[in-house]
Amino acid sequence: KMSVPDYMQCAEDHQTLLVVVQPIGIVPEESFFRIYKRISAVSQVNVRDSQRVLYIRYRHHYPPENNEWGDFQTHRKVVGLITITDCSSAKDWPQTFEKFHLQKEMYGSTLYDSRLFVFGLQGEIAEQPRTDVAFYPSYDECETVEKRIEDFIESLFIVLESKRLDRATDKSGDKIPLLCVPFEKKDFVGLDTDSRHYKKRCQGRMRKHVGDLCLQAGMLQDSLVHYHMAVELLRSVNDFLWLGAALEGLCSASVIYHYPGGTGGKAGSRRAQGGSLSAEAGNRHRPGKDGICFLFCALTSNGINADTSAEIGRAKNCLSPEDIIDKYKEAISYYGKYKNAGVIELEACVKAVRVLAIQKRSMEASEFLQNAVYINLRQLSEEEKIQRYSILSELYERIGFHRKSAFFKRIAAMQCAAPSIPEPGWRACYKLLLETLPGYSLSLDPKDFSKGTHRGWAAVQMRLLHELVYASRRMGNPALCVRHLSFLLQTMLDFLSDQEKKDVTQSLESYTAKCPGTMEYITLPDGLKLPPVPFTKLPIVRSVKLLNLPTSLRPHKMKSLLGQNVSTKSPFIYSPIIAHSRGEERSKKIDFQWVQGDVCEVQLMVYNPMPFELRVENMGLLTTGVEFESLPAALSLPAESGLYPVTLVGVPQTTGQITINGYHTSVFGVYSDCLLDNLPGVKTNGCTVEVIPALPRLQISTSLPRSAHMLQPSSGDEISTNVSVQLYNGETQQLVIKLENIGTEPLEKLEVTAKTVNTKEKLYGDFLSWKLEDTLSQFPLKPGKIATFTVDIKVKLDFSCQENLLQDLSDDGISVTGLPLSSPFRQVVKPRVETKPVNPQESSKVGDFSHVKTLEAILNFKYSGGPGHVEGYYRNLALGLHVEVEPSVFFTRVSTLPATSFFQCHLLLDVFNSTEHELTISARNNEDLILHAGECQR
Repeated sequence: KMSVPDYMQCAEDHQTLLVVVQPIGIVPEESFFRIYKRISAVSQVNVRDSQRVLYIRYRHHYPPENNEWGDFQTHRKVVGLITITDCSSAKDWPQTFEKFHLQKEMYGSTLYDSRLFVFGLQGEIAEQPRTDVAFYPSYDECETVEKRIEDFIESLFIVLESKRLDRATDKSGDKIPLLCVPFEKKDFVGLDTDSRHYKKRCQGRMRKHVGDLCLQAGMLQDSLVHYHMAVELLRSVNDFLWLGAALEGLCSASVIYHYPGGTGGKAGSRRAQGGSLSAEAGNRHRPGKDGICFLFCALTSNGINADTSAEIGRAKNCLSPEDIIDKYKEAISYYGKYKNAGVIELEACVKAVRVLAIQKRSMEASEFLQNAVYINLRQLSEEEKIQRYSILSELYERIGFHRKSAFFKRIAAMQCAAPSIPEPGWRACYKLLLETLPGYSLSLDPKDFSKGTHRGWAAVQMRLLHELVYASRRMGNPALCVRHLSFLLQTMLDFLSDQEKKDVTQSLESYTAKCPGTMEYITLPDGLKLPPVPFTKLPIVRSVKLLNLPTSLRPHKMKSLLGQNVSTKSPFIYSPIIAHSRGEERSKKIDFQWVQGDVCEVQLMVYNPMPFELRVENMGLLTTGVEFESLPAALSLPAESGLYPVTLVGVPQTTGQITINGYHTSVFGVYSDCLLDNLPGVKTNGCTVEVIPALPRLQISTSLPRSAHMLQPSSGDEISTNVSVQLYNGETQQLVIKLENIGTEPLEKLEVTAKTVNTKEKLYGDFLSWKLEDTLSQFPLKPGKIATFTVDIKVKLDFSCQENLLQDLSDDGISVTGLPLSSPFRQVVKPRVETKPVNPQESSKVGDFSHVKTLEAILNFKYSGGPGHVEGYYRNLALGLHVEVEPSVFFTRVSTLPATSFFQCHLLLDVFNSTEHELTISARNNEDLILHAGECQR
């Protein structure tokens, strides 16, 4: 029984002669394969004096039991043996030569010829001329190897041709021997050799055998004729096994005719590129592949016989592409009848699939492959199983069944690490698993999973990724485990159950404890690079917003004489071309500025998709364009948190355009750089902002208490500090303001302006006054230094319109319209109303709250310094002042006395002290008048 299938078999192998190349004794492996490669390069030789081409198939290992099937199909017969040996001394030579003879005996019955190549032996023995032995001083000095092989192949051809002629000439009268396969021999004992049935069987089998020899000898037309005759003879005697072989021979010859480029796929594509080989080309050889070295010539008409009638004859005998497949099906059905022909059946299936792949008939090819899967061979070793599943996978791939191909490749991978293997091959397992990824719509690049709907079956993909993680662990490569687990978590997050999310993250944390996840590419031994896997979903970021500086720190540009909006770049008011081309840039550019050396903020809206608390460590910004010191944050997001604001901060160290490219995180021990370009669903107000040169920072503190009243200026600017003070009407108070430079740049320029807001009151005199020269004399103010600035607050208001505090001027009811009352006030005094209380003290208590008047003002400090000042930038700081003015003295009643002279008149004033304190009133040329709280005197 033939036990070892050759999964690489192709239909065109039927025309090759099988030559085994083997070492004798101890030969260095590298040296052996160097010579083997050179020998196997001579895979196609033109026969001298004819237009026939011989094809050679080389093997460095071939099971002798397979050789016993050589009569059944001659391409399975070892017809040539080449041995290679190391022999450095003459005394070893007899023993070496003896080993050569023993090796020959292993394949003895089938060999046409053999050669021994001896390396290292020099001297008398090496100089003796021999045909079957070649001596070379060393592996480097053996130029004639190829020439020797050509001569050897020619000797094989001579034997082949004589056998062909011997068998082909029908010697009537001679008894034709019955060719058998090994398992038939016992069945034919005692058969009637004279019966017509027996003779037909002998003839049919011999015809088929001659067809094989013709095919090997380069006579395609003859082989077709012989195969057709064999099919008829064998069909008539129901000799099914050999009928199958004859049909397969017919198929092979027809395939060679129709597909001169070969059906072997990758190996075949390097075979002879069409056209015939001329006689002179006999010395040119084509290289083979992986020890299965064969090359095929395009067997065009002139490749065999220039006679056009022969061409027509061949075409008539040749099967059509459709018939080839039908005949393969028939042959395989015959092989299936014989348990011992499993290998033959399996190889025929593989050959048919290769032909169907070229014909692009995938569904039919899959039927043949399905049949091949279920062919039972003997108990296969693990290595043979791996080979079997790998080839099935390769064939499914060739016919476009990618998922089926991946299925078998995964089985092969699992077989590499089967429990029965003493040393499981985890590397081979891992390598095969990687090759299954495309079949399951998986790649190792997370970018392929960031857009659009998920491709492939997530459950299968997760299983495969888990297997990659396990194989990586068994290989002892924790970095690879981390990368695959990160990939699983990032790309399959939506498909993981809550429990699976917990399990995967726990595994990941246990691996990252030994080997943290990085953003480096991981290069595998075969050169494949695994891209990094940033955790863009842990947490998920929904929006990124660059924040302006606080109002008091925002830079302002000094207005130029031309005005800010005049562009000097273009003479045109509007150009649609420029506007259009800059649209993209404009959408990303932001209309505020950041300042070098000041803390800048970016707000992210994030949420945690995990069913447990997510700890994000070391979260910071990724920037380009400006040297930027990112100040990382650590955050803890509750389970399935919903949108959550996170502010990331940093300090630009230089000036220019800064672009926020993304953010970096450390989650579960994996460091990630998440770029905004790779986050399709993120909203942003732009990512590029200008950083202007450094400016000083001013902090103000005052001698007054802070105010609860927040002033809202009309311009919308914010006020950094609000202070309040209570004064009596007519009182003056000094406000001492400390100016501290808390930045790193010197404070060089200061301008102070004041603005009264939110008041309808008429002010008399200067409300706020100061002398800036005293402060500016302390400039430039170095960082950390303090200057003082004094403001005088003086309040003069008109309280005379308070009706409930003013009585009529005269008891007589004299109306003194337009009388100057505490000049420059003018007030129409209304007649007394009887219902009003007469006592002023009582009336003052009635509207106690209403007679406090409020004044509000904003002090603006416009300051600059350092490099920002050179570039024309300044900052604004506003101090809000809230003054509550209480009335002090009222003139409640005015009356006159008759004049005693022409030079003076007498005016009587009733003075009322509305405060809670004792007052002294001074009048010119009068004595001081002391008024107690709430007292009224005339």
